[in-house]
Amino acid sequence: MKTLMTLATTALFAVTATAQAEGYTFKALGQPIATGLIQKNVEQPFFENFAEKTGIDAVVDYKPLDVTGIKDTEQLRILKAGLFDIVSLRMSQISRDEPTILGLDLVGLNPDYATGRKTIEGFADKVDAQLQAKFNTKLLGVWPFGPQVLFCEPEIGQLADLKGKKVRVYDQNLANFVSSVGGTPVPIGFPDVHQSLARGVVDCAITGPSSANSAGWPEVTNYMLPVAFQLALNGYGMNLDVYNKLSAEDQAKLDAGFDALVEEIWTYSEELFDDAVRCNVGQKPCETGKEYDLKLVEITDADKAIIENAVNEISFPAWAEVCDKQNATCSADWLAALGTASTQ
Repeated sequence: MKTLMTLATTALFAVTATAQAEGYTFKALGQPIATGLIQKNVEQPFFENFAEKTGIDAVVDYKPLDVTGIKDTEQLRILKAGLFDIVSLRMSQISRDEPTILGLDLVGLNPDYATGRKTIEGFADKVDAQLQAKFNTKLLGVWPFGPQVLFCEPEIGQLADLKGKKVRVYDQNLANFVSSVGGTPVPIGFPDVHQSLARGVVDCAITGPSSANSAGWPEVTNYMLPVAFQLALNGYGMNLDVYNKLSAEDQAKLDAGFDALVEEIWTYSEELFDDAVRCNVGQKPCETGKEYDLKLVEITDADKAIIENAVNEISFPAWAEVCDKQNATCSADWLAALGTASTQ
């Protein structure tokens, strides 16, 4: 809270949307630069060309998260306080404040992009309702960094080899899974992972192949196991008071603009994933990243079964217990929307 209080009294961040004669001015907080090409090639250009992309007479003061000193875990509190008007939400990292969010991306729930789209279609409205009620935030869209896979410095051949190893995780649901296979989960922010791997603070770490490539993880690891734990879903949130001040026409333009942005990211994310896997293991073509020589570990049938069973056996039960304490209908809403499809 100290960080938030400091921000609240700092003019740099105390900018809210203003309707002026010449249009609107919005303050936007983006993804970290360190996460790579989605931030650089899609998100930032969208905000820098906001009027053209949305058709709204507006300018946006856009800042990537990792140039501000703000923690990604504070994003919802920042939106609620009005310190930023639009935030590129890091869903897993903010799920401690609102655990309903994690229902979009439980470990084992989204093995591929197509399944992820169905999950969002079924459950995003429940997440939006919680964000509006508790954090005065409207959810404008949800998108994936892509399948989150395993990078290790010591040799691994299957998930069982994580026993006794320290593994970087980014949310509690993933931590529960790592513990279930005998590993020790270690929560570390993305910008600090490379150094942690280099120094042996952790033996392994989980992220998307493209983000890992951009951050140089293959420089400090030797093996990549491409089993998809989660899709690393993220989203865009807007302060609800600011959104409601827009005219109905501008709200429609804003919604359409973010729909187009989110769809562009979905397509680009899948292209990046396929290319980054090749880049990381030294295969051709490698067009979007740096070429490395990681050993690609083949996914065993046993590991496929572990991931497929994770929703029922590990991730849903643990999440439901936590979520229902803050949102009484959380797990019931999830089961009604996704239970039949997700547990078959």
